[in-house]
Amino acid sequence: MLKQPALGLAASILIIAISLGFVALFPAAKFLGSVSYALICVIPMEIVVGITWGCKQPAFAANRSQPAKGALLVLFTGVVGIVVTIAYFFIAGGGVRPISPMLMMCSIVSVIITFWAVIMWGGWPFTKLLQNPLEAGFAMLVACYAVNLVLFKLLFNYEFMRGAPVYVESLDPHGLFNANLAMVFYMSAIGIMFLMLHFDLWPLTKSPAIMKQPMLGLVWTAICLVLGGALFYVGVYTLKMDPMQFMVWVPISFIFGTIIVLNMLQGSLFAKFTQPLRGVLNTVAAAIIGAALALLYARLAPYVSGELTPGPPGNDFERWLASALLGVTFPFLIFYAEFFEYWPLKKAAAQPQTVASAATS
Repeated sequence: MLKQPALGLAASILIIAISLGFVALFPAAKFLGSVSYALICVIPMEIVVGITWGCKQPAFAANRSQPAKGALLVLFTGVVGIVVTIAYFFIAGGGVRPISPMLMMCSIVSVIITFWAVIMWGGWPFTKLLQNPLEAGFAMLVACYAVNLVLFKLLFNYEFMRGAPVYVESLDPHGLFNANLAMVFYMSAIGIMFLMLHFDLWPLTKSPAIMKQPMLGLVWTAICLVLGGALFYVGVYTLKMDPMQFMVWVPISFIFGTIIVLNMLQGSLFAKFTQPLRGVLNTVAAAIIGAALALLYARLAPYVSGELTPGPPGNDFERWLASALLGVTFPFLIFYAEFFEYWPLKKAAAQPQTVASAATS
């Protein structure tokens, strides 16, 4: 049986190959539309199962040995994802075919809202009010989708798309901000959340009062909004980067690298160091690994899905890269590392450091 970090490296290579093979099954237009949308709708439930429930619920799946446990957890997550896919298609997407940019963005930011509720708020207040973990998890999931829809209608505006074939007047919330910029801001803020996980929330851990909910959620959210906003401003307004290119090459590649470092390698690279040095080293590793893998995907994109046009107005290449990294490979990595516990590479994986454990430790 392999041990870390060899275990995480082997598992990552395996899942990356499977993910790229999966993407290659579909024409680029279909992958960027209905396929990506359906996969994104699975991720919030995957977050609840993997982090809130720690893969210990539902019992009919969690009590099995591998690989039955992993297969049943994936099946359960997929079924819930199908329900969400259909429900959000009509509720947020108005039943419009093909999948509109409005529905796609709404589903993407629902993942960010779920991360915010599950990790930054630790499931509060649902885990406090409801003793049954299944009830708490589902209540939180429904609340996340509801809050996401409210924020989406308040903040997102698609007037800049008016006149384009993909623009759907009835689905435009006419919110406060350019939709592309709003989504990039969301991604920048959640990137800061992942940055703080590398530090095990140091220096917040020095204050017991802050480390209790709901204070932790409030403080952590404020930090992410401020630092994420600063990152967004520097990248988009100071450096004049195209917003979608900035999103892919900065927060998304870093988040992807973080999943490799904290989940797949289980924080094993620098486990012997103490904070904050361990956080610095993990952050640098995540940035390098994420950028390297994003470059790898970019080089392989023409062979996997054909030539894609980068940059505005369509940003087809950037949308493909974001979907391939976080829409496909990210959930596949979590399915394998958390749900299947690296089976059969390892029979029973001890998990000293993952995104879930870093958030709840």
